[in-house]
Amino acid sequence: MIHFPLDDYIPFCEYFVIPYILWFGYIAVVYLWLFFHDKSAFFKYIAVIYTGMTLFLIISTIYPNGHLLRPTEFSRNNIFIRLVCFIYWADTSTNILPSIHVFNSIAAHVAVMNAPGLKNKKWAVRGSLILCVSIILSTMFIKQHSCIDVMLGILLGILMNYAVYRTSFLVKAHDFIGKLVRDNRDLSPSLSRDVHSTAKDAEI
Repeated sequence: MIHFPLDDYIPFCEYFVIPYILWFGYIAVVYLWLFFHDKSAFFKYIAVIYTGMTLFLIISTIYPNGHLLRPTEFSRNNIFIRLVCFIYWADTSTNILPSIHVFNSIAAHVAVMNAPGLKNKKWAVRGSLILCVSIILSTMFIKQHSCIDVMLGILLGILMNYAVYRTSFLVKAHDFIGKLVRDNRDLSPSLSRDVHSTAKDAEI
């Protein structure tokens, strides 16, 4: 079971369930905006998301994990408590390392900061940052994650975003997939060119 001493000092606060739930819309809105407005930024975003999710599945398979941080009873009864209870019912406290909420939030915010159509809009960048930080905090305040899950989610987010936005990761990944399937004609020629062009743009 995962536990970190700092977990014991973080109080349960049901109001943080709001940013926790907003995560679903946050990820979807960034995904859809990039899909319709910026193909290059979209490919980078999904490269981060999909690679990180794959690593998460590998980690969970190799190291099944969970925690016992959730409260077993509540001294209050309100709509926020009921929302937390629903989340507890729908999402068990197992295979939580690293936190996907944290990782995907960082990926979404970095995508907003780097997208040509968004990075110069202060309201979009600042709003994204506030939501990203709120979501990260929410995972601990509603006891969905341990501090360790959060720290590793942040670390994985930093590493993956650096790989995609600051190295030739996409180029190498594209070439590897091309060799793996042996024939890039399985992709439409235009899509293949778009992916490779996007990958080249990520090189430093």
